[in-house]
Amino acid sequence: MGNFFKSIKTNGRLVAAVGYFTLTGIFHAAAQSSFTYSQYMNNLLPLNQAYSLLDKNASVTGLYRSQWTGIEGAPKTFMFNTAIPLEQMNGATGVTVLNDQFAVERVTEANAFLAKGIQLGNENFLGVSLNAGIRQYVANYSTLATTDPSFRNDVRQTRPNVGFSVMLYASNYYIGFALPELTIAALGSASVQDNSYFKSHFNVSAAYLIDNGSDFKVKPAFLAYYTKNQPLTADFSTTLYMKNVIGLGADYRTGKQMSGILSINSRNVRIGYSYQFGTTGYNLGGINNAVHEVILTYRFGKHLDNISLL
Repeated sequence: MGNFFKSIKTNGRLVAAVGYFTLTGIFHAAAQSSFTYSQYMNNLLPLNQAYSLLDKNASVTGLYRSQWTGIEGAPKTFMFNTAIPLEQMNGATGVTVLNDQFAVERVTEANAFLAKGIQLGNENFLGVSLNAGIRQYVANYSTLATTDPSFRNDVRQTRPNVGFSVMLYASNYYIGFALPELTIAALGSASVQDNSYFKSHFNVSAAYLIDNGSDFKVKPAFLAYYTKNQPLTADFSTTLYMKNVIGLGADYRTGKQMSGILSINSRNVRIGYSYQFGTTGYNLGGINNAVHEVILTYRFGKHLDNISLL
């Protein structure tokens, strides 16, 4: 795995080291398995596919997230999602793809979804979405020269995945609930991730766009997610938009994590960057537990004059 793990595997303390990272909050396996990322307020689709109904344009989004920059084997995540409107049925369809890697462990997942919106009144809609796909977990433990017998054999498992989500929404708010990862499977006890990648989890989300008709708009947002046998985690964020172009935001995550967020919006393109950091002073070998995250969205369709800030 590189110099970082050589000193660990040489004296057989891999489990203790990874356990230390988990206990200190530097890396949380359940958080990774729940697709957590700082810029959920600008792209909730991987967490709740009914969110695809809020924008009548098609979109393609890519997100890259890197933790412990400069250390070989550090956690890295890539997500890709696309949404295509189905205007005749007030619906949308698309795919979400995830590749999440930490040291010798990797999770790859792909899901397709179909969402349908139902009008409840002049302004309010109810969206429902179903998704299905596969999830693969790979742990190349044999590459670690440890004497621990629990890490002698590689783990490779693939499982089907299904999920659903609902969302109440209008032009200035949404409230959602999702169970995007409904799996009935478990890995062996050797998994450093404590089987979190094959556990079902759910999330609730909400956002409200405050628009007083001026050049400034404010969007508070909330996200909470839970995985069985893991603590409930919640994010609270607020974003200030200036002339619908520049967005400046901040996010606080339970577990003493904060993020600063910058986004730039246009008719076709949204670019976002966030810097997440711990507030407890924990360090990894003198390197702060910082997370860099970049997101890029390209929109295309017949309704580009309406820039969606939700």
